[in-house]
Amino acid sequence: MFGKKSSSGAQARIDSLIGAGTSVEGKIRFSGGLRIDGEVRGSVEAVAGVSSSTLVLSDQARVEGPVTVAHLVLNGTIAGPVCVTDTLEMQPKARIIGDVSYASIEMHQGAVIEGRLVHVAPGVVEPIGESDN
Repeated sequence: MFGKKSSSGAQARIDSLIGAGTSVEGKIRFSGGLRIDGEVRGSVEAVAGVSSSTLVLSDQARVEGPVTVAHLVLNGTIAGPVCVTDTLEMQPKARIIGDVSYASIEMHQGAVIEGRLVHVAPGVVEPIGESDN
């Protein structure tokens, strides 16, 4: 009750891990929960239709490429566009270098976004940059 945050439907379980010191190049597609402590060069996306997918990036993590997921807990760095169809939590060391579309956002003091913020309805996947006029 007190002191506990509601996960608002976020996947509590982590099914996969990319560990510290690990570097991956290419497209990563996942369902359930994925935690990244290492580095990814390429896109990271949840399997379409999985609204409970959760991506967690530790303060050591870095992703260079687009990210599309339902729930994102970020304390590392993403260099690329980010699409979060439900909740985005940016912890103190979080940094996004790129545009962000989100349904709900929580930013802790110290978190940084170098790009545009676009609010979308929950569950809507709206890639940024394709509809620019």
